[in-house]
Amino acid sequence: MSSLTKQRSVQQDFREKMDEDELLNCMRCGFCLPACPTYIETGKEYYSPRGRIALMKAVRDGMIDAYEEVEHTLNVCLGCRACEPVCPAGVKYGHLLEEARHIFEQHKARSLPVKAVRKTVFEGLFPHQSRMQAATSLVGFYQRSGLQKVARKIGFLKLFPKTMAEMEKILPDVPKKKEMKGRRRHFPPIGEKKATVAFFAGCLMDTLFLKTNENTIRLLQLAGCEVVVPENQGCCGALHGHSGEKEKAKELAKRNIEAFEQTDADHIVLNAGGCGGYLVDYDHLLKDENDWRERAKRFKNKVKDMTEILVELEFHKNVPLHLPGQILTYQDSCHLRNVMGVHDAPRKLLQAIEGAAFVELDGADKCCGSAGIYNILQPEMANQILDHKMEKVKMTNACTIVTTNPGCLMQMKMGIERHGLSGTMRAVHIADLLMEAYMEKENTGFQ
Repeated sequence: MSSLTKQRSVQQDFREKMDEDELLNCMRCGFCLPACPTYIETGKEYYSPRGRIALMKAVRDGMIDAYEEVEHTLNVCLGCRACEPVCPAGVKYGHLLEEARHIFEQHKARSLPVKAVRKTVFEGLFPHQSRMQAATSLVGFYQRSGLQKVARKIGFLKLFPKTMAEMEKILPDVPKKKEMKGRRRHFPPIGEKKATVAFFAGCLMDTLFLKTNENTIRLLQLAGCEVVVPENQGCCGALHGHSGEKEKAKELAKRNIEAFEQTDADHIVLNAGGCGGYLVDYDHLLKDENDWRERAKRFKNKVKDMTEILVELEFHKNVPLHLPGQILTYQDSCHLRNVMGVHDAPRKLLQAIEGAAFVELDGADKCCGSAGIYNILQPEMANQILDHKMEKVKMTNACTIVTTNPGCLMQMKMGIERHGLSGTMRAVHIADLLMEAYMEKENTGFQ
């Protein structure tokens, strides 16, 4: 395909697929600028939401043909969607971003090795939970067999990019494969039944973070929930959607909708803000498909974060929680806050823990730099954002950073390592902390 033909094809797709009304809704008022992490870090207009929207419109209108530069500015975007809550016009920037990335991906000429890697990841791995279990069990073998100690001792990890070597240090202890298989699918409430919920287990959450899933289910039981875990569910599709693999994301969305329709639960509950932000967008993802549009809306209306359900059922008032004296702080999951609109619930739960003091983190609503696999694809910007975040964390004097998303958890753990704080600070998922606080109360007999 010639360069001119490609330009015409890209422009035509932008005209047909990009929402012109949404593009024109941007008033260029600038309210998004102080909310955008990449604009804050660079001060460059083309790294701001309104700047990126202007570039999208320019491509659509045939006013620009420097598509590689435009695509680069879109890829530097974290997709945190912090611009959406502050936009007076209500522009759905995240939807525009994903559609533009999808169009560029469809017209990209990739090398055979890159195509093979993307096919393996997006089609061969994440959509298949059994393969995810097999892959993560290899990491577990690496950890338990002694290979990890040997690799670190001989400096083998120095052969890898610095970011990858840093991530190896903060991987959680991976469960054995047999622990991931043959899981229970039904959990009765503890005490009076208050609700029936279907639990969205996720892909990484149900492998690398299996213990967190187990703790989440236990907390829901303690809150009075009957919990069912649909067997045919799978990856939420966020990784695919954010990477321009829109059609594969649709396949995964349909699979999940079908799986959860069979439960007839009151709510669909999850413990990963990144997944939640994508699940509640299924109605937009499938808006052009008549057979799925209404089903996606019904699905969306049932989705809730675990912290919302726990607060609604007054878990924090009815279940005693205690921790040894310490300061807690909380880093928002961008999609939990900006897309799902959940702000107060996690904080109410943390403030209910006896013995611990909660200190609000300045800039908790700003992205930590994780953003799915952004910290792998854009390590320089991700680390720059993370380092500024850690300076804010230090000001709280907290010894525990609480998160509600696995990516945020790993990123904050990396920040702790990068700043030499591993001996005095930890990062923990809120489900694990609440279970720790519950067990502390049970074991010590605090009244």
